[in-house]
Amino acid sequence: MSVKAFKLVPAVEREMLMGDKVRINIECIECCGKNLYIGTNDGSIYHFLLEEKNSPAEKTHFYVTKQLHKYLSVRKAVGELKAASALNRLLVLCDSTITLVNMMNLEPIPTGARIKGAVTFALNENPVNGDPFCVEVCIVSVKRRTIQLFLVYEDRVQIVKELSTQEQPCAVAVDGHYLCLALTTQYIILNYNTGVSQDLFPYSSEERRPIVKRIGREEFLLAAPGGLGMFATVDGISQRAPVHWSENVIGAALCFPYVVALDEEFITVHSMLDQQQKQTLPFKDGHILQDFEGKVIVATSKGVYILVPLPLERQIQDLLASHRVEEALVLAKGARRNIPKEKFQLMYKRILQQAGFIQFAQLQFLEAKELFRSGQLDVRELISLYPFLLPTSSSFMRTHPPLHEYADLNQLTQGDQEKVAKCKRFLMSYLSEVRSMDVANGYKEDIDTALLKLYAEANHESLLDLLVSENFCLLTDSAAWLEKHKKFFALGLLYHSNGQDAAAVQLWVKIVNGDIQDSTRTDLYEYIVDFLTSCMDHELVWKYAEWILKQNEEVGVYIFTKRPLEEEQQKNSFNPDDVISCLNKYPKSLVKYLEFLVLERRIKKEKYHTHLAVLYLDEVLHLKSQEGIKRGEELSKTQAKLRSLLQKSDLYRTHFILDKIIDSNLHMECAILYGKLEEHDKALHILVHEIKDFNAAEDYCVWNSENKDPPYRRKLFHMLLSCYLNSSSSEHKLLMAAVDLLNNHTAEFDAANVLQLIPDTWSVQLLSSFLTGAVRESIHAQRMTQIALGLAKAENLTYKHEKVKLKGNQTVLSDRKACQVCQSPFCEPVFVRYPNGGVVHTHCAANRLVDSNTNHHLSSPSGRT
Repeated sequence: MSVKAFKLVPAVEREMLMGDKVRINIECIECCGKNLYIGTNDGSIYHFLLEEKNSPAEKTHFYVTKQLHKYLSVRKAVGELKAASALNRLLVLCDSTITLVNMMNLEPIPTGARIKGAVTFALNENPVNGDPFCVEVCIVSVKRRTIQLFLVYEDRVQIVKELSTQEQPCAVAVDGHYLCLALTTQYIILNYNTGVSQDLFPYSSEERRPIVKRIGREEFLLAAPGGLGMFATVDGISQRAPVHWSENVIGAALCFPYVVALDEEFITVHSMLDQQQKQTLPFKDGHILQDFEGKVIVATSKGVYILVPLPLERQIQDLLASHRVEEALVLAKGARRNIPKEKFQLMYKRILQQAGFIQFAQLQFLEAKELFRSGQLDVRELISLYPFLLPTSSSFMRTHPPLHEYADLNQLTQGDQEKVAKCKRFLMSYLSEVRSMDVANGYKEDIDTALLKLYAEANHESLLDLLVSENFCLLTDSAAWLEKHKKFFALGLLYHSNGQDAAAVQLWVKIVNGDIQDSTRTDLYEYIVDFLTSCMDHELVWKYAEWILKQNEEVGVYIFTKRPLEEEQQKNSFNPDDVISCLNKYPKSLVKYLEFLVLERRIKKEKYHTHLAVLYLDEVLHLKSQEGIKRGEELSKTQAKLRSLLQKSDLYRTHFILDKIIDSNLHMECAILYGKLEEHDKALHILVHEIKDFNAAEDYCVWNSENKDPPYRRKLFHMLLSCYLNSSSSEHKLLMAAVDLLNNHTAEFDAANVLQLIPDTWSVQLLSSFLTGAVRESIHAQRMTQIALGLAKAENLTYKHEKVKLKGNQTVLSDRKACQVCQSPFCEPVFVRYPNGGVVHTHCAANRLVDSNTNHHLSSPSGRT
């Protein structure tokens, strides 16, 4: 595909060069800076000064001034010209001789230094000599199959090396120690320092003119068979794909990233980056094409022209304008080496952004996203395409010059609603990804506000996720948009995220009441309860507490019972008395709140425990007066709660509760209350004789003796046994209950006392289980006592042994011996001796006030004396 990479500009026209002399032809050219040298077939050298001028219309002109015209001593064609600017010398090949002339006046040097016998020559642009005032020259000698290397100084030449080749060389290029040679039938790489050569590929110099050109460090461009321009390194390999040019190519030049080729009718431009032919310029009768320090010069036999490269940025923009994104990006990457780093980075980012918008306009969203990301696009450039998405307060202005040609999305899609929908879906996806990246820094409000608008318009489920997470949606714009699309629940979330909880709850309450319609959440009432439960604004909770409780007592009470744990830890919780006052109109909520205080928070206040017990009791009595299966289930559940509270709590007013129960038929509850009053005989009498629940009687003894000593527990079980046995009516059930009690709880009874209580008529077989257990328990107790006695005796014997050992050591006490605590002498034969032999006064040992120095000598205060 074509690209306008160069334009052809005339430099030296025929009239300026030769006037009316028809037979004069250009043979060679050389350019060094602004100096242009032309060699002709009549042995003349022309020196021109080139001045490049750019007009406002971006047209390039060259003003050429003729400086000098010099005839050589030999009127033969000038074969080649090479400038050595460091020496101020021009090397002129004419009649197989290389002559050194002054670059300014074209006069031969006074010493007459020259190189004879040269067919062609090349300068080493990567010299190895290291002398800045000398040029390395390689010539193809007139001697058969010979290459010679010279060092050329300002006024002399010196041969360095002469090499033989297997075939006659036709062309040569030099880089360091390496020569790239076109022989008669092939190209080779020759290291003239080591003599090692490497064949590249065959080529017939008889069929077409060989081309050997150094294009960079250790790399050459060669004309290969089949119309290929091959790249080869000094290692004999190709690191670039070949370019396809004409079979009849005459010359080649390099102007990165392009290779320019010349044939008999055209100049063709080929990209080194993608190997495609980019431009074709008609040019007849051309026979010279060379590049000089980035300047590409082409010549016919009568005139000289310059290929002026268009700025790479303009070429890239032309490609983008043609929607040739891939080519533009390849060219932009290739331009890196020719542009300063900072300038390139800015340029490349912009190109990526432009390419992204081109792909976006073609609905190639994946490609567009990658280009936007790589180019670090200010995402507001993209948002601004969508009408009304940017906040009204945004100060964003599009980049100038613009990155694209579209006013808005409607122009881009030409009103196609399906395309509009696709573009909006892409923007939703892209914004959701970039909002958390560094690229969003500085304008998160614009991004989140635009994303909210897109979600609301599309009824997207992510709208709520956006609002419940940290976001930067602007309240004014977002609220109006949510109202427009009737997203009232989401609007409440927006208010909440902006610290306006009261407005949020007010809006949600209106939805529940049916004042406004929004079906986003069917469980909105429960959501409001959860919201107020975690709300730290107590005034707001109180404001809506009545409304919450009226809707549902059992759920509504959660605003008080499921407060955050941190609130309680910070002692910022609701006053229970205030809550109870509020809940007095809502009995179910009140019960649940008191259960929360008593059972969960375990508040040790009599009034709460008593209040809860009274509420349980009232509910039980109320349910007992009702009928029905459902009522029976509720009664059992409430009665179980009442009994559990009466059993486990010790804080309620026992007499007060008992007075309320005494006239009812709640016998089990009465028994529990008598137990709390330590009136166990009454409690057991109720359980045994009134309700005849023997299992409950045994359970009564168990739970009443929890955390009590064994004698207390034994007392309760003996009382229960007596209740069974001392009944005025010797019912068989009572006797069986007594037997079961003894057999099931053998360890709780004193066997001797039991044997005195039981009737003489009872058989041993009846009590076999009890008696077996009692005997086993007695034997176990006896054995444990014997073990304890034996252990005590052993310990006593150990102490006696230690005492004997201590008595075996003499302690000598004199008036000269000092107490190791107070350092005073002993005045009487009474002392305390430590196990380590230290002797102290009795009163010093009692005080145990031994300083650190004494501790070094004595045992610790806990040591035995």
